[in-house]
Amino acid sequence: MISHEVTGAIAHIEAHRQAMEKESNVAAACNEALRKLHELLDRERDALQSRGPDGGHAANIDAVTAEIERVKRLAGAAGKGVMPKPGRSPMRKNVGPGQAHYRPRHKGRRTMGRSGGRG
Repeated sequence: MISHEVTGAIAHIEAHRQAMEKESNVAAACNEALRKLHELLDRERDALQSRGPDGGHAANIDAVTAEIERVKRLAGAAGKGVMPKPGRSPMRKNVGPGQAHYRPRHKGRRTMGRSGGRG
């Protein structure tokens, strides 16, 4: 059975993750939550080694591990929705063997009477 302390710690970390997500972004919030969850997992593993399996720490470890996986999935889902950088097209078109693989270049405004450095 999961201890009340671990359940409360997981709930506190999740509440903090949600608040941080509103202030910054999903990735940063998930990274912070994962750091705290890994610290909690380390403490529970240490407790399991020192006190033995009768202390209920194995169930705590399972609960924290499940929460870590859930937050990782959230972070992964957030990473897939990243917007492309400005100036880049979101998808590239594949060019077949018989097609030109270049686009016409816009040469911009030219000044009159100058050779442009040639010649």
